[in-house]
Amino acid sequence: MHDSSEQIHKAVQETYAQHALTSSSCCGEPCCDNNLYNPDLLIDLPKDVSNFSLGCGDPLSQAGLKPGDSVLDLGSGGGLDCFLAARQVGLTGHVIGVDMTPEMLERARAAAERMGITNVEFRSGLLEQLPVDDDSVDVILSNCVINLAPDKSSVLREAYRVLKPGGLFSVSDIIIEGELSPQMKQDLRAWSACVSGAITAGEYIAKLEAAGFSDIRVEPKGEFVEGLPFIPSGVPLSALIQARKPSQNIKNP
Repeated sequence: MHDSSEQIHKAVQETYAQHALTSSSCCGEPCCDNNLYNPDLLIDLPKDVSNFSLGCGDPLSQAGLKPGDSVLDLGSGGGLDCFLAARQVGLTGHVIGVDMTPEMLERARAAAERMGITNVEFRSGLLEQLPVDDDSVDVILSNCVINLAPDKSSVLREAYRVLKPGGLFSVSDIIIEGELSPQMKQDLRAWSACVSGAITAGEYIAKLEAAGFSDIRVEPKGEFVEGLPFIPSGVPLSALIQARKPSQNIKNP
């Protein structure tokens, strides 16, 4: 039984290290390509950056980033969403990417240096223990990563902690309709393929509420086609998930 957080983290880290080294997408076409982005967002980016998309959606277009914003990307991978955010927040803003895979961090840092992007930094860390100060970021982004975390409640509590009061949580992630078998939930290959760790929309909402968030919405975008072969029942869906930290910062007990 592969039920420990350590085993899941290790399996996911090994899988994404390989992707970083081979430039392959996380799940293959069509779920993880940059057709998910408005083409205008990708203008002037090097092909090895714009084509290295590990997401399941576009969390930026509805995030409403503004010049001067401080942004955090959970599971920043090769850095694409961070680089797109950096353009929108400008030199008066700042973008932090957090990832647990050294090969991904190396790739993202090298790309940032090559492109001369100075308002982005990449930090090593787990989403369950973010290396980010309390009440310090305006917007949190994430793209097809939170489903990979074994302890989503901790991830969402950490997200709440680091957001400023009134801050926005805007992520693309995989949710599941139907039930996964206990065996499927323990399948490390399916975890790394963005399936076994997915939860239902109702579970996502409940966990966000428990963390302290308000104004929660979960908007399914379509079937996560590449995940279908992994499960005999239930349907994995790409979804936009947004929530806000209340302006009155009420700490959870």
